[in-house]
Amino acid sequence: MTLTTRIVLAMVGGILGGALIKLTHDSGILGSTGDLILYDLLANGIFDIVGQIFIASLRLAIVPLVFFSLVCGVLSISSSSQIGTITIKTLSLYLVTTAIAISLALFFALLIEPGLGANLALPQAFVATDPPSLKQVIVSIFPTNPIAAMAEGNMLQIIVFSLLFGIALKGIGDSGKPLQQSFQRLNDVILKLVTMLIELAPYGVFSLLLTLFAVKGIGVIGDLSKYFFLLLFVLIFHALVTYGLFITLIAKLNPFTFFSKLRSLSVFAFSTSSSSATMPVTLRTVTTKLGVNPSIGSFTVPLGATVNMDGTAIMQGIATVFIAQAYNIDLTTIDYLMVILTATLASIGTAGVPGVGLIMLAMVLEQVGLPVEGIALIIGVDRLLDMTRTVVNVCGDSMVSCVVAKSEGEFDKEIFDRKI
Repeated sequence: MTLTTRIVLAMVGGILGGALIKLTHDSGILGSTGDLILYDLLANGIFDIVGQIFIASLRLAIVPLVFFSLVCGVLSISSSSQIGTITIKTLSLYLVTTAIAISLALFFALLIEPGLGANLALPQAFVATDPPSLKQVIVSIFPTNPIAAMAEGNMLQIIVFSLLFGIALKGIGDSGKPLQQSFQRLNDVILKLVTMLIELAPYGVFSLLLTLFAVKGIGVIGDLSKYFFLLLFVLIFHALVTYGLFITLIAKLNPFTFFSKLRSLSVFAFSTSSSSATMPVTLRTVTTKLGVNPSIGSFTVPLGATVNMDGTAIMQGIATVFIAQAYNIDLTTIDYLMVILTATLASIGTAGVPGVGLIMLAMVLEQVGLPVEGIALIIGVDRLLDMTRTVVNVCGDSMVSCVVAKSEGEFDKEIFDRKI
């Protein structure tokens, strides 16, 4: 079987197995001893350990992958001015797609009205972490200690240092050739490591999903079904329609080929629920399956994993309308425009902050005068939806990589058209 088939089977098996364990545990049919073995020892024990080790292994490769691939990418770009052009194109596309994402979310949320008549009581208070100020965001992008940035996994600082290091290494000319070759060899080693880890993906995917659904169960969806399925619909709509149009109209590529080559990546992203953890797989997919030159992909993918949050932006738009309707609070047109502006800018402003989705939502709610405690209403199903948001985010990273590479003449159409 292909890796994609094995991952899909692992995903289905993990979901069904986890749901069955949850059902068995809740019914008490096996008694206390059976529950101890099935639930505590397997679901929350062995399989949870395997899943966590798999995620840790992926995170192990992230920092060296970003650093070496970005440096090698800069070295392969013909001129320093081209780096600036690629940066502007990439950031512009990420901002535009985020604005479109949240606009779609608001449109469908106002049309469907998921929170109308809900009158839900808050199960608990939610204490939001204070978002960083604009000044802090701008200053914190530039590292004072690159080693500390790598140790803490601060992606924006790592990206900036890698770009500067690559430009400097390229600038010293022939005397830097031996070091450039060493970086290329180290990059090859890291890519081989990523390939080895990806082969273990089915086991990690099965363990992660079995643990999640054994704890949450599928029944949690029913409590907020209208919100859940609306958000799910808009996420899928944005991925297929918005990204499909960009691929078709701007990149002039076949959207069916594009999405078919993202199948294994999508399943992987769904299982890990983390754009950063999925980054090695995303980079491998855009370069080896979609035909993006590594010099472009090594820049657009790490940047996208850090700042591209279309899925989170969609959640913010629908959650804002849902919470406003649940509390019977009317928002004006100006309020909705502020939601679009705040969420779009916050997608970059809060990059790399833990719990970024909820922090961004708290910023949006405070901006339009809605109670931040309303976040407690959606926390129950947010973990499941976060998995789908991650799929949308990595599809967006792949789309932007293709569009930028095509515009720069760094795209291999033969690889894109090649059947897998």
